Amino acid sequence: MLKIGILGAGHLGKIHLRIAEASEHYELVGFYDPNPETVTALTLDYNYHAFDSAEALIQASDVVDIVTPTLSHFKMASLAIHAKKHVFIEKPLAKTDEESARLVALAKSKGVLGQVGHVERFNPAFQSVLNSITSPLFIEAHRLAEFNPRGTDVSVVLDLMIHDIDIILSMVNSPIKRIDASGVSVISETPDISNARIEFKNGCVANLTASRISLKKMRKTRFFQKNAYIAVDFLAKKVEVVKIKDAPKVTEDLALLLTNAEGEKKQIYFENPEIEESNAIQQELEHFASCIHNNQKPLVSLKDGAKALEVAHKIIACIG
Repeated sequence: MLKIGILGAGHLGKIHLRIAEASEHYELVGFYDPNPETVTALTLDYNYHAFDSAEALIQASDVVDIVTPTLSHFKMASLAIHAKKHVFIEKPLAKTDEESARLVALAKSKGVLGQVGHVERFNPAFQSVLNSITSPLFIEAHRLAEFNPRGTDVSVVLDLMIHDIDIILSMVNSPIKRIDASGVSVISETPDISNARIEFKNGCVANLTASRISLKKMRKTRFFQKNAYIAVDFLAKKVEVVKIKDAPKVTEDLALLLTNAEGEKKQIYFENPEIEESNAIQQELEHFASCIHNNQKPLVSLKDGAKALEVAHKIIACIG
């Protein structure tokens, strides 16, 4: 089993602690958090071992799970990588593109693996339609959340939209041609709602909207490609797949048919992929353990995290 230590025991860090403790792939060595109240509560209520410093935790671990505020990601990850420890880093990878590039290069030079916590890649609904999304030409994503002061130290682009940026970059195999964006700061000092339009060189266009001041939650993405429409509800973990094919010469009585302007008859098919219930955070951590054991590239590598961060910063620059 891999010895894992958790850096940061806030809301998300506590979830990582519970998952690591119950995992068959990791041995939880403990955690480090600079907040004395947090340390007292976790050691008394859950009997987790608290380290006196980040350095001590890193030395005791094979894998360092970094769930600290974004501002400290680079420092914590650098310490771990220099110690030749594998690193799992919550999104976004770092504060700046320069920091993320340095982490990518450092991990490569030290021969360690790194994975970024873009958890939606492991959402079972998205996983169920990966084979159906082949060449999207238009993508529309909505990620809406109710206001929560936690996370408002950064733009909604880095807080929420970056999830969809990563998903889209993983689906569209083409360089970006143009980015247009707008955003509004309503409650926070940084934008609380933003819209971005990303145009790729292969003609695909992605329209992303993110808000953290909505009255309801929504995490939906729709993919349009030739003869197919795929909708993914990341929140409800539901999917809708509609495919259009040439109508057969003999059709069933209840077949849904249409005729296009050229007179060609098409038949509409509805697919319902099986979605297996799973914990996406658990899945991404177990995937990382498997990658370490087999020396394989993680599904969301440090380089992938750096690409998503770079695009996020370009969107923020467009907002101004």
